[in-house]
Amino acid sequence: MASVAKRPDGRWRARYRDEAGKEHAKHFDRKIDAQRWLDEVTASVITGTYVDPKAGRVTFDAFARGWAARQVWETSTSRAMHFMLQSVTFGAVPLAQLRASHVEAWVKSMSSAGLAASTIASRMNGARAVLKAAVRDRVIAVDPSAGVTLPRRRRAEHAMSVPTSGDVGALLDASEPYHRVMWALGAFAGLRPGEAVAVQAGDIDFLRRRLHVTRQVQRGAVGGGLEVRPPKYGSERDVALPDGLLNLLAAHLEEYGHGTAGWLVLGAGGGPVAPSTSNGWWRATSERAGLQVRQHDLRHFYASGLIAAGCDVVTVQRALGHSSPTTTLDTYSHLWPTAEDRTRSAAEDLMAQSIHTTKTKTALLRGPSGRASGEARRGVGPS
Repeated sequence: MASVAKRPDGRWRARYRDEAGKEHAKHFDRKIDAQRWLDEVTASVITGTYVDPKAGRVTFDAFARGWAARQVWETSTSRAMHFMLQSVTFGAVPLAQLRASHVEAWVKSMSSAGLAASTIASRMNGARAVLKAAVRDRVIAVDPSAGVTLPRRRRAEHAMSVPTSGDVGALLDASEPYHRVMWALGAFAGLRPGEAVAVQAGDIDFLRRRLHVTRQVQRGAVGGGLEVRPPKYGSERDVALPDGLLNLLAAHLEEYGHGTAGWLVLGAGGGPVAPSTSNGWWRATSERAGLQVRQHDLRHFYASGLIAAGCDVVTVQRALGHSSPTTTLDTYSHLWPTAEDRTRSAAEDLMAQSIHTTKTKTALLRGPSGRASGEARRGVGPS
């Protein structure tokens, strides 16, 4: 039911009842304005975009906490949302009054505080998830964060640090013997740091030369202890192990055993190693090696080795436990040979197969001046 009526004071009153039968009214100086407003409301009801004007009185913080309590999240997601809520500068603003300018000011404050572009993007994703939920619940009509520009993130090929084989060798040499298997599992099996500390002796299949990656160790909820749970994104997998790594694992178990719980590396009280403890061990190792390398960079080293050996995207994805080949390509596409590289290599092979005479080889080695190159003059070149 909707209507427009003239009041005794000369103003026009537009009113309607929502789906719950509650009446809403607004006053205008002109009848045409009242009718336009009423038409807009009617259209939103018909199209399913209607929002109760009073629904947006709830603050961002109150709505976010109520919505978060209903979600089924992993601990890492809950922790990320907690930090997002701690950092937003518009938590007390009613959703109906929230504007893009509020979100822009928040992004600016994080950037000025020196937060990395990836951290800002992660927190923005959390805030956008809240605002999209508010749109779905018809608390607000549109997401005010849409279109807000974030700091530019570095391209993967520039942001990623891939250690060399010499670096990895130096790190393993500088490691305490008991810690060495953790770094080796990252460099030669591609395990994430949390997965490396979660390996148990029973996960190693020496007969089939593979490792069952079935769990990870991570910090618990905010203020909590440790959690042992399935790997990130459900990436349980079997990883083929090289003989050298199998020998290292066997020697470690022979030297140190695995405790009653079966952990390959023991932490405090016979349990798994805490991520903070592992990070401390790694910092000490990299300092002794004289290198600035993150533990996660060992995983990049492993991936780069698979790619250099000619492994396809799906093979690399499965070995690393990525959720999809798209994730693998987004992370490592710059390491794969380009079409230009393959074309040049193929043409080089064709030449090597086609050219047989010394005369032709010498002619091809001559420079623009017609003189043979230094290698040709010295008799050096393809045979």
